Amino acid sequence: MTSHLYIGGKWVAPASTDTIPVENPATEEEIARVPSGTATDVDRAVAAARAAFDGWAGLPMVSRAGFLDRLHGCLSTRAEKIARTIGLEMGAPLKIASRVQTGLPLAVLRSYADLAARPAPAETVGNSLVVHEPVGVVGAITPWNYPLQQVMAKVAAALAAGCTVVLKPSELTPLVAYLLAEAADEAGLPAGVFNLVTGTGPVVGAALAGHPDVDMVSFTGSTATGRFISHAAADRIARVSLELGGKSANVILSDADVTKAVKIGVGNALLNSGQTCTAWTRMLVHHDLYDEAVALAAKTAAGYSLGDPFDESTRLGPVVSAAQRARVLGFVERATARLVTGGPDAPVPAVGHFVAPTVFADVDPSSELAQEEIFGPVLSIIPFGSDDEAVDIANNSRYGLAGGVWGSDERALAVARRLRTGAVDVNGGAFNPLAPFGGYKQSGIGRELGSHGLAEFQQVKAIQR
Repeated sequence: MTSHLYIGGKWVAPASTDTIPVENPATEEEIARVPSGTATDVDRAVAAARAAFDGWAGLPMVSRAGFLDRLHGCLSTRAEKIARTIGLEMGAPLKIASRVQTGLPLAVLRSYADLAARPAPAETVGNSLVVHEPVGVVGAITPWNYPLQQVMAKVAAALAAGCTVVLKPSELTPLVAYLLAEAADEAGLPAGVFNLVTGTGPVVGAALAGHPDVDMVSFTGSTATGRFISHAAADRIARVSLELGGKSANVILSDADVTKAVKIGVGNALLNSGQTCTAWTRMLVHHDLYDEAVALAAKTAAGYSLGDPFDESTRLGPVVSAAQRARVLGFVERATARLVTGGPDAPVPAVGHFVAPTVFADVDPSSELAQEEIFGPVLSIIPFGSDDEAVDIANNSRYGLAGGVWGSDERALAVARRLRTGAVDVNGGAFNPLAPFGGYKQSGIGRELGSHGLAEFQQVKAIQR
């Protein structure tokens, strides 16, 4: 049904016959076309969501949990197809497409079905009953790098809270959103509760962000676009939740297990071909471990084989588009730091938007390489001499989304507490899909995942008795 939009519980023809090509970034071949939606399509979808809101919001949360449970079941049966679709439209190696790009959003959906099945009891403060009610109609605008996970973090939480949703996925990776819409239809979600409108940011995204009947805009993407959405929503005093860029630091203290810290740190930086907002793209290493870390990072990164995402030996797929490849290579070519592996002249497959895993050492903490979000397989290594200096370098960023610290437990925890960032992993702590996710500074506003993510889509009301 990729020639249609999903609005009001039906597959409907778009207002325009214009379409957007979807490319396989590993082969540069067109694999599909989707509607280039218009403001008229957004109007129809928002109207459907508004009409469905009272009925959906009026259901007990445990009833909404039942719908989410069915949605999880319908989506789970499509897991293999989801992974393959993401491999095709995004270029993620199949292992990553299956375990991370598919497994994680299913876990997030499961978590919201479970949260909704066990709603928190009403709070009493003196003579006031404090209740949580859904915000209303939500416009969800999502990125291309994790095309189902970033959708699920918004849609599952919003539906659990009692909101209705209009989803605008990235035009670069829209196909997996169609699988979600098919699953929603099969699960029997009431008409208008979930709506899908494909199209470009300047048209569909802007129409959603500025729509007078959209109560909240939840956006994941660039800081520049987040700034535009904030302004559009501010004109009508609408709520926004923004998950934006990052330039995360991986701090390796003098008493760290350097081998483990570097290998896991390189893997984190290169995950999804470096197209991860939380990627530890700055590796900060104590002087005593620095030379060893640089050599190990270079060797580890060079071992990431590039190629066909569906070849089991591939560890690094392409970046998402020719424009993204040009952008990443621009940063690499302008860099003045010491190149230790990769670079613009490193061999890559002749076809596809591939960038070799690239590591720079002796990077100036204030340079473009250390300050800008490159969003490609590029790692910067920076030396430091003390814990205080490491904290200063790590916090020398307009971003504050994630990070890592390695060292003896208490020391590493003390440094982690000083980092101005929304999440920090200590000694390789695993990602927790139930914990709040979001950023400080220009990395965003609000939180996703778990109960904190649910609260983003709720209003708080005090009823005095």
